[in-house]
Amino acid sequence: MSTKKRLLDHAEDVFRRKGFHGASVQDITSAAGTPKGSFYNHFDSKQQLAAEIVHRYAEATDFSALHTERPALERLHTHLTAQLDRVGETGARFGCLLGTFAGDSTTAGEEVRRNVQAALTAWADQISLTIEQGQATGEITTRHPAAVLASFLLDVMEGVFLRTKPWGEHASAAEEIGIALDALRP
Repeated sequence: MSTKKRLLDHAEDVFRRKGFHGASVQDITSAAGTPKGSFYNHFDSKQQLAAEIVHRYAEATDFSALHTERPALERLHTHLTAQLDRVGETGARFGCLLGTFAGDSTTAGEEVRRNVQAALTAWADQISLTIEQGQATGEITTRHPAAVLASFLLDVMEGVFLRTKPWGEHASAAEEIGIALDALRP
Protein backbone atom coordinates (compact mmCIF):
# COMPACT_ATOMS: atom_id res chain seq x y z
CA MET A 1 0.00 0.00 0.00
CA SER A 2 1.35 3.41 -0.92
CA THR A 3 2.22 5.94 1.77
CA LYS A 4 -0.43 8.32 0.44
CA LYS A 5 -3.14 5.65 0.63
CA ARG A 6 -2.06 4.71 4.18
CA LEU A 7 -2.25 8.36 5.18
CA LEU A 8 -5.72 8.73 3.62
CA ASP A 9 -7.06 5.53 5.17
CA HIS A 10 -5.76 6.27 8.65
CA ALA A 11 -6.54 9.98 8.54
CA GLU A 12 -10.20 9.22 7.88
CA ASP A 13 -10.30 7.18 11.08
CA VAL A 14 -8.40 9.83 13.07
CA PHE A 15 -10.72 12.59 11.81
CA ARG A 16 -13.76 10.47 12.72
CA ARG A 17 -12.52 9.97 16.25
CA LYS A 18 -11.08 13.41 16.94
CA GLY A 19 -12.72 15.78 14.48
CA PHE A 20 -10.75 18.12 12.25
CA HIS A 21 -9.41 20.36 15.00
CA GLY A 22 -8.63 17.58 17.45
CA ALA A 23 -6.59 15.64 14.90
CA SER A 24 -2.98 16.64 14.40
CA VAL A 25 -0.65 15.74 11.55
CA GLN A 26 1.33 13.77 14.15
CA ASP A 27 -1.80 11.79 15.10
CA ILE A 28 -2.38 10.97 11.44
CA THR A 29 1.19 9.93 10.64
CA SER A 30 1.43 7.89 13.85
CA ALA A 31 -1.78 6.04 12.99
CA ALA A 32 -0.49 5.42 9.46
CA GLY A 33 2.92 4.31 10.70
CA THR A 34 4.71 6.88 8.55
CA PRO A 35 7.26 9.55 9.41
CA LYS A 36 5.73 12.99 9.93
CA GLY A 37 7.83 14.41 7.08
CA SER A 38 6.23 12.00 4.62
CA PHE A 39 2.90 13.72 5.14
CA TYR A 40 4.16 16.84 3.38
CA ASN A 41 5.39 14.79 0.42
CA HIS A 42 1.73 14.08 -0.38
CA PHE A 43 -0.29 16.95 1.11
CA ASP A 44 0.36 20.65 1.50
CA SER A 45 -1.77 20.85 4.64
CA LYS A 46 -4.18 19.05 6.94
CA GLN A 47 -6.97 20.98 5.18
CA GLN A 48 -5.97 19.54 1.79
CA LEU A 49 -5.96 16.02 3.25
CA ALA A 50 -9.37 16.57 4.86
CA ALA A 51 -10.83 17.90 1.61
CA GLU A 52 -9.57 14.82 -0.24
CA ILE A 53 -11.04 12.51 2.41
CA VAL A 54 -14.44 14.19 2.11
CA HIS A 55 -14.31 13.84 -1.66
CA ARG A 56 -13.28 10.19 -1.41
CA TYR A 57 -16.04 9.46 1.13
CA ALA A 58 -18.65 11.09 -1.10
CA GLU A 59 -17.45 9.14 -4.14
CA ALA A 60 -17.81 5.88 -2.20
CA THR A 61 -21.46 6.53 -1.33
CA ASP A 62 -23.59 3.79 -2.86
CA PHE A 63 -26.71 5.17 -4.55
CA SER A 64 -27.57 1.95 -6.40
CA ALA A 65 -30.61 1.21 -4.21
CA LEU A 66 -32.17 4.45 -5.45
CA HIS A 67 -31.90 3.35 -9.08
CA THR A 68 -33.93 0.17 -9.12
CA GLU A 69 -37.44 -0.56 -10.38
CA ARG A 70 -38.90 -0.93 -6.87
CA PRO A 71 -41.36 1.58 -5.38
CA ALA A 72 -39.74 4.89 -4.42
CA LEU A 73 -40.37 4.61 -0.66
CA GLU A 74 -38.87 1.13 -0.65
CA ARG A 75 -35.79 2.39 -2.52
CA LEU A 76 -35.41 5.27 -0.10
CA HIS A 77 -35.74 2.92 2.88
CA THR A 78 -33.12 0.56 1.48
CA HIS A 79 -30.71 3.42 0.74
CA LEU A 80 -31.10 5.16 4.10
CA THR A 81 -30.78 1.90 6.01
CA ALA A 82 -27.58 1.16 4.07
CA GLN A 83 -26.23 4.55 5.14
CA LEU A 84 -27.00 3.69 8.77
CA ASP A 85 -25.09 0.45 8.29
CA ARG A 86 -22.19 2.29 6.66
CA VAL A 87 -21.81 4.59 9.65
CA GLY A 88 -22.22 1.65 12.01
CA GLU A 89 -19.41 -0.25 10.29
CA THR A 90 -16.99 2.61 10.83
CA GLY A 91 -18.01 3.21 14.42
CA ALA A 92 -21.42 4.65 15.19
CA ARG A 93 -20.05 6.54 18.18
CA PHE A 94 -18.06 8.67 15.73
CA GLY A 95 -21.08 9.53 13.58
CA CYS A 96 -21.14 10.35 9.90
CA LEU A 97 -17.91 11.65 8.42
CA LEU A 98 -19.83 14.33 6.50
CA GLY A 99 -21.54 15.48 9.69
CA THR A 100 -18.22 15.60 11.53
CA PHE A 101 -16.64 17.75 8.84
CA ALA A 102 -19.80 19.85 8.45
CA GLY A 103 -19.48 20.77 12.11
CA ASP A 104 -15.88 21.85 11.55
CA SER A 105 -16.31 23.29 8.06
CA THR A 106 -16.45 26.95 9.03
CA THR A 107 -12.92 26.79 10.38
CA ALA A 108 -11.45 23.76 8.53
CA GLY A 109 -10.89 25.72 5.37
CA GLU A 110 -12.77 26.68 2.25
CA GLU A 111 -11.92 23.53 0.30
CA VAL A 112 -13.23 21.28 3.09
CA ARG A 113 -16.41 23.36 3.33
CA ARG A 114 -16.96 23.21 -0.43
CA ASN A 115 -16.40 19.45 -0.53
CA VAL A 116 -18.82 18.84 2.35
CA GLN A 117 -21.37 21.07 0.67
CA ALA A 118 -20.89 19.27 -2.66
CA ALA A 119 -21.21 15.85 -1.03
CA LEU A 120 -24.41 16.77 0.81
CA THR A 121 -25.83 18.40 -2.34
CA ALA A 122 -25.07 15.31 -4.44
CA TRP A 123 -26.69 13.08 -1.81
CA ALA A 124 -29.78 15.31 -1.66
CA ASP A 125 -29.98 15.40 -5.46
CA GLN A 126 -29.98 11.59 -5.67
CA ILE A 127 -32.71 11.35 -3.02
CA SER A 128 -34.67 14.14 -4.69
CA LEU A 129 -34.76 12.26 -8.00
CA THR A 130 -36.24 9.23 -6.28
CA ILE A 131 -38.78 11.42 -4.50
CA GLU A 132 -39.76 13.04 -7.80
CA GLN A 133 -40.37 9.59 -9.25
CA GLY A 134 -42.50 8.69 -6.24
CA GLN A 135 -44.43 11.94 -6.59
CA ALA A 136 -45.10 11.18 -10.27
CA THR A 137 -46.62 7.80 -9.37
CA GLY A 138 -48.63 9.19 -6.43
CA GLU A 139 -46.60 7.26 -3.87
CA ILE A 140 -45.10 10.39 -2.29
CA THR A 141 -46.83 13.61 -1.33
CA THR A 142 -46.66 16.63 -3.61
CA ARG A 143 -47.40 19.05 -0.78
CA HIS A 144 -43.70 19.94 -0.75
CA PRO A 145 -41.11 20.06 -3.53
CA ALA A 146 -38.93 16.97 -3.87
CA ALA A 147 -35.80 18.96 -3.00
CA VAL A 148 -37.33 20.09 0.31
CA LEU A 149 -38.34 16.53 1.18
CA ALA A 150 -34.85 15.29 0.29
CA SER A 151 -33.31 17.90 2.60
CA PHE A 152 -35.72 16.80 5.33
CA LEU A 153 -34.58 13.18 4.98
CA LEU A 154 -30.91 14.19 5.11
CA ASP A 155 -31.56 16.29 8.21
CA VAL A 156 -33.23 13.29 9.85
CA MET A 157 -30.28 11.08 8.93
CA GLU A 158 -27.62 13.48 10.15
CA GLY A 159 -29.65 13.99 13.33
CA VAL A 160 -29.75 10.24 13.86
CA PHE A 161 -25.99 10.05 13.33
CA LEU A 162 -25.41 12.89 15.79
CA ARG A 163 -27.62 11.31 18.46
CA THR A 164 -25.77 8.03 18.00
CA LYS A 165 -22.43 9.53 19.03
CA PRO A 166 -22.92 9.62 22.82
CA TRP A 167 -24.14 6.01 23.05
CA GLY A 168 -22.29 4.36 20.18
CA GLU A 169 -25.58 3.04 18.84
CA HIS A 170 -29.07 4.31 18.31
CA ALA A 171 -31.62 1.56 18.82
CA SER A 172 -34.52 3.53 17.37
CA ALA A 173 -32.69 4.81 14.28
CA ALA A 174 -34.45 2.43 11.89
CA GLU A 175 -37.80 3.34 13.42
CA GLU A 176 -37.04 7.04 12.98
CA ILE A 177 -36.24 6.46 9.31
CA GLY A 178 -39.61 4.74 9.01
CA ILE A 179 -41.36 7.70 10.63
CA ALA A 180 -39.62 10.12 8.26
CA LEU A 181 -40.61 8.04 5.24
CA ASP A 182 -44.19 7.79 6.49
CA ALA A 183 -44.25 11.60 6.52
CA LEU A 184 -43.65 11.49 2.76
CA ARG A 185 -46.81 9.50 2.07
CA PRO A 186 -49.73 11.39 0.48
